Amino acid sequence: MRTDAELEQDVLAELKWEPRVSEKGIGVTARNGVVTLRGTVPSYGEQQAALVAAESVNGVRAVALELDVLLPDGHERDDVILAGAAAAALDWDTFVPKGKVTVAVQRGWVTLGGTVEYAFQRDAAQRAVQNLLGLRGITNVITVNAPAPKAWDVKAGIEAAIRRHAELDASRITVETKDRKVTLRGTVESSSERREAERAAWAAPGVTEVEDLLTLHV
Repeated sequence: MRTDAELEQDVLAELKWEPRVSEKGIGVTARNGVVTLRGTVPSYGEQQAALVAAESVNGVRAVALELDVLLPDGHERDDVILAGAAAAALDWDTFVPKGKVTVAVQRGWVTLGGTVEYAFQRDAAQRAVQNLLGLRGITNVITVNAPAPKAWDVKAGIEAAIRRHAELDASRITVETKDRKVTLRGTVESSSERREAERAAWAAPGVTEVEDLLTLHV
């Protein structure tokens, strides 16, 4: 079992290695495998890059994100301009269904709404706008609504998808389905593996909720 001090050093090293994270003064603390990131970053995209970098470190059970977005001089954008840029980014993304996602902006914070058929479309909408200049944060309240599939088909499909992922040991993950909800149980080796298992579950047609009860194997 790795110590919290070792995790702190490894997360700091990963943040310094990650080219998308320009701010090297991010504070890192760890307690019982839960890592907290503190400080400021110059963009929302960099905040999310720091989160992914920390989650990728072996032994990290979870990440508490306390990084504030502090826009540099000249990077702030009027809400109307930012809303137009977000709408254009959504229109140009091939995975975002046209006319299904709404955009509202208040003080640099974007709220995405609307209804789509797949979870990957909801995620694609967020990715389409998360690197816009002047963005302070995103609230994603897009709902997923598709015809309810057969529970057995969803279960079998997710289990097959998990087996196809080289990072995941399918023998240690169980999949339970009820209506549109999927519950994942078992153990994984890292936070990144948990993310991959969740992604496999969300990819199933008709799934509107994924409950992640996976635990980190240490």
